[in-house]
Amino acid sequence: MIRVLLADDDALVRKGLRALLDAEEGITVVGEAANGQEVIRAAATHHPDVVVMDVRMPVRDGVSATRELRTTHPRPRVLVLTTFDLDEVVDDAIAAGADGFLLKRATPEELVAGIRAVAAGDAVVAPAVTRRLFDAHTARTGPDPRRTTPLTDREADVLRAMATGQSNTEIARSLHLSVETVKSHVKHILAKLDARDRTQAVVWAYRTGFAYRAGGS
Repeated sequence: MIRVLLADDDALVRKGLRALLDAEEGITVVGEAANGQEVIRAAATHHPDVVVMDVRMPVRDGVSATRELRTTHPRPRVLVLTTFDLDEVVDDAIAAGADGFLLKRATPEELVAGIRAVAAGDAVVAPAVTRRLFDAHTARTGPDPRRTTPLTDREADVLRAMATGQSNTEIARSLHLSVETVKSHVKHILAKLDARDRTQAVVWAYRTGFAYRAGGS
């Protein structure tokens, strides 16, 4: 059972999300918070697996709360859910340690899938956000097909699959590998890119244009 904490300053939004998630098999909402300070207290009380986190809340914002949650044990995964897709919001949330980033215009199915994905340790970045990351990069420099990376060809394949939102199981199936082999590749990718987690690796892939290049590293 995936235990979820909802953090949003809009009570109607929290009520709607609770109704949606409590109807899903394998997911239960264990608490709610109206600001970042309440998130920290609720996380300590309810020990959620995933915090669905708004960014702009009173008293304490979601970015600050996400940053503090990184220091707690057990550390919940954080899925940022916001109306804002500005580059600085994405950067701040990811730098704070968010494990995923969805917009509030996401469909119920996308939200549920996002929660399940981050709970399983995968990265989730909304397609609209990844498009902005890529556009921001190409506007500055353009994708450089000669850019080299320290990744092997197989690690590059795995990273591109990660960038499409595939789980380890899905990557294993599509690349005809074992799940344990995929996990090993992911570990090496994070180390080589000096990425804290899958989300940072995926964002790197889009910011550099790497996710849009076929074949070779």
